[in-house]
Amino acid sequence: MFVNRVEELSALRRWWTSGEPLGLVYGRRRVGKTWLISKFASEHHKVVMHTGGARSLEQELKIFSAEVVRSGLGGVRDLIARPFASWDDAFDSLASLAQNDAILVVLDEFPDLVYSDTSLESILRALVERIGRPSPLRILLCGSAVRTMGSLSEERKPLFGRLGLRLLVHPFRPHEAAAMLKGLRPADRALVWGLLGGTPLYLSWWDQTLTVKENLAELVCKPGGRLQYEGQLILATEADGVGLSGPVMTAIAGGRTRFGEIKDSVRTDPTRILERLTELRLVERIVPVTEDGKVSRRARYRIADNFLAFWLGTIDLYKTEIERGLGETILPVICASLDDFMGARWEESFRDHLRHLASSGEFGEIVAVGRFWSGGKDEIDAVCLAGRNREAVLVGEAKWAHRINAPATESALARKSASLPRVRDPLRIAICARDAIVGAAPKTLTYTAADIFDS
Repeated sequence: MFVNRVEELSALRRWWTSGEPLGLVYGRRRVGKTWLISKFASEHHKVVMHTGGARSLEQELKIFSAEVVRSGLGGVRDLIARPFASWDDAFDSLASLAQNDAILVVLDEFPDLVYSDTSLESILRALVERIGRPSPLRILLCGSAVRTMGSLSEERKPLFGRLGLRLLVHPFRPHEAAAMLKGLRPADRALVWGLLGGTPLYLSWWDQTLTVKENLAELVCKPGGRLQYEGQLILATEADGVGLSGPVMTAIAGGRTRFGEIKDSVRTDPTRILERLTELRLVERIVPVTEDGKVSRRARYRIADNFLAFWLGTIDLYKTEIERGLGETILPVICASLDDFMGARWEESFRDHLRHLASSGEFGEIVAVGRFWSGGKDEIDAVCLAGRNREAVLVGEAKWAHRINAPATESALARKSASLPRVRDPLRIAICARDAIVGAAPKTLTYTAADIFDS
């Protein structure tokens, strides 16, 4: 099932039209890069796709040569009997075959190819300078090691300034995830996104003909359930080499979101660990939207991915006993915790919806949407700032409740907004509930799951 990714496909098509020889596509595992690239590749008839496997250089080139033959691009050379001797040999041969019709080469898991030939980046740089633009040979470099792939375009790297495309593929946003959950009512789409995040593969595992309880029984609460060890896979593949990453993220998932709380939990200074996890996009550092993130001392941390937060905070607590056969008795406990877990996820979906609306000009010249909290207890789920002076033009609250009585929420938001440093009059108010808002003032904006998770 291929849904969304309209902007990503457009970026790939613009890259192809530009004639630039090199492009970069990267993103976390399971995020749908292969589907995206396969969809793009289907638009072209001369395509070679190769996935690195940290093999020896000789093995990689032998397999790559066979893939060229399988794609019908071998030319007069017998690549089975005489495979390419080097990447230089491979790229030069394909460039000569592409003179009349451009060839697309996809090098997936590119870091594994560099592992077997550390000169590969330099070889590609020389190739770009040799064949010029527009290039008869277009090469897409792909990979899931986000930090490693992103660093390919950094200064002092061989490919600096030579990548015609740098595309980071993100998980689906709430309104995008909804397109994979059309068989569910909006509130259930919200719940599934809250538990699984925007990872397309996880969303595809959710059986829309079953109840929430039945899905959790199948995916989580039985030995070998598909989601049981996915969190471990994420940590093993994406946080590899970051010492104490598991304990730090477990502390955050458990509600210890301030630096001091995390430090007390892991009993060591977590500064460097938090920096690395933030670079890897596993953890997000957030500050009040009205403050400078570089100097603010009110920072909090959150697990950036919904599924990883659910796995660390819930699944990981019970997986050993589930493997021992207690899944049926643990299932009701997990189900009873879902509403508590969904609170923060629902607030984030609300803020994302406001960003989605703001991007189309709904609220004027919005420059930021985020949370606000002051030194006291006043917290606002969403504040929209506008203009160079970053004035608050909208404040909002989201509750994972079926219905909200609007007057009480409106009064609370009006009181809390007095803590904001700059407010533009009139200040708009927005309220978000799962199913309905009752008694809202005429000018109050109201949103439900049906608005946010509209497919």
